Amino acid sequence: MSSLKLTGVRKSYGNLEVIKGVDLEIKSKEFVVFVGPSGCGKSTLLRMIAGLEHISAGDLEIGGQRINEVDPSKRGIAMVFQSYALYPHMTVRENMGFALRFAGVAKDQIAIQVQEAARILALEPLLDRVPKELSGGQRQRVAIGRAIVRNPQVFLFDEPLSNLDAELRVHMRIEIARLHKELQTTIVYVTHDQVEAMTLADTIVVLRDGRIEQVGRPLDLYDNPANLFVAGFIGSPRMNFMAGRVTASGQGSITVELTHQGKAQVTLPVAGTAPAIGDAVTVGLRAEHFGAAGAGGADIHLDIDVAEHLGSTSYIYANTKTGEQIIIEREESRNELDRESITVSIDPDRAYLFDAQGLRIQ
Repeated sequence: MSSLKLTGVRKSYGNLEVIKGVDLEIKSKEFVVFVGPSGCGKSTLLRMIAGLEHISAGDLEIGGQRINEVDPSKRGIAMVFQSYALYPHMTVRENMGFALRFAGVAKDQIAIQVQEAARILALEPLLDRVPKELSGGQRQRVAIGRAIVRNPQVFLFDEPLSNLDAELRVHMRIEIARLHKELQTTIVYVTHDQVEAMTLADTIVVLRDGRIEQVGRPLDLYDNPANLFVAGFIGSPRMNFMAGRVTASGQGSITVELTHQGKAQVTLPVAGTAPAIGDAVTVGLRAEHFGAAGAGGADIHLDIDVAEHLGSTSYIYANTKTGEQIIIEREESRNELDRESITVSIDPDRAYLFDAQGLRIQ
């Protein structure tokens, strides 16, 4: 069993608490990604699982066994760091087999395990090279191979692609996804890049300020964010937010006046408890969900700042009269991109509503 369970896990450095009570269950063979902005505690949490950071409070279990005080080398985990940390004087073969040799594994068994890891990672032609003769992507594969040969219960990845260029990042994302499919083991992966999280994860854990904001499947988080932070963090480009105030409340709906959109009003469905008239709210809409002017909902008028042309898709970066930026995705109506202004509509069925504390209203 390679499941993980964290119960009330906390981490403090003196009076500074950086992990503030994390409860999380990770299933065996699941690919879980910790994502969040810099300083949110994701790498610290990963290092606590690895045993490289002491757990100040709470319990950590792997395979149903509490391992808070278990030595890192005996936890059945292997970690791949942001830096490759390869021995420069050793060949790829020697780097990959070093931990096994250090553990006293027989030479013939080391050779078998290194060869198998090299096959999985397409490193066989490179086994006799030293790190300086490898590209960045090849070095990262060697670092992953060094973890594979240990046959761990759990793989831990700490931002392994951040040192690679854009093209290599895409390639290595595919390699890591393929690796998980082939090895069928549990992976816990840390990144600040939500695109990596969306493309790799079975489950995403969104962290902020040492706490879990939301846990779920990638598209569930995209479609049903629990709060403003998750809505703004998950998705590229980020969700657009427009400040508003409730002007009317009816059975199953409310009317919101968009305070920075020339008094435009939009009526939104509300299934639960509706905010009161006069309450401040935020209306969210993703870039691809703006309709053409007159398509229903509320029309808003924007000044175009910049247009990005990405082939089949273009993004219009526009501003409200008060300077709020709105991003609009367009696939076909490219004639709009040469204008100085644009009018679009808000589809009430695609819009999100958040209260003054940033919590989702549904």
